[in-house]
Amino acid sequence: MLDDELLRVAVRRHPQARRLTLRVRATSRDVTLTAPPHVPLSFAHAFVERHREWVRVRLVRLPEAVPFEDGAVIPVRGDPHRIVHCPDARGTVWFGPVVRGMPTLCVAGDAPHVARRVLDFLKREARRDLGAAVKHYTAALKVEVGRLTLRDTASRWGSCSARGDLSFSWRLILAPRVVLDYLAAHEVAHRLEMNHGPRFWRLVEQVCPARREAEAWLRRHGSELHRYGGQ
Repeated sequence: MLDDELLRVAVRRHPQARRLTLRVRATSRDVTLTAPPHVPLSFAHAFVERHREWVRVRLVRLPEAVPFEDGAVIPVRGDPHRIVHCPDARGTVWFGPVVRGMPTLCVAGDAPHVARRVLDFLKREARRDLGAAVKHYTAALKVEVGRLTLRDTASRWGSCSARGDLSFSWRLILAPRVVLDYLAAHEVAHRLEMNHGPRFWRLVEQVCPARREAEAWLRRHGSELHRYGGQ
């Protein structure tokens, strides 16, 4: 129990684990206990009980989830937009007028479909922006890449495979443009340097001088992007 509520803890047994470790994930707002294979559940339960206050503090500190629903305010390219449900309108999702000083994101259709429509719209916008940024940096660095996929990863914003396939978090569309732009430059640069050595960083800064600005923003605000779209 945690503050009179049932605390659910996922137990993950890992063959290389040497001790019990607790983790509170901001992305999924859950608690995971990693344990060595042969640790009894009773021992794991006692470990969680001893660390209840640690878990409580971290859960309380998590930013409140913001579901995609009528009236919610979400960032798009770094700027706050208010979701406005327009049930009688035609279409799907579009950028609406500024209302009381805030841009709007209008969503047509029935209320149960608002969240899915907003998510689909944001993914389309992310794919468009990332596609354009990747095209720019492949030309600048004179490299080729494979396919581009969007994911909702918790631990990384982008990746580049050995074959040149690029993967990005769709949530980059929520961040300022400079952040998405930097991540595109970062992953494309891996086509020349599959490491994070000095030469790699020189390549990134050569084509994306705003690298440090983008990294600083991610350090301060990156985890907050995972609060949007929650229930």
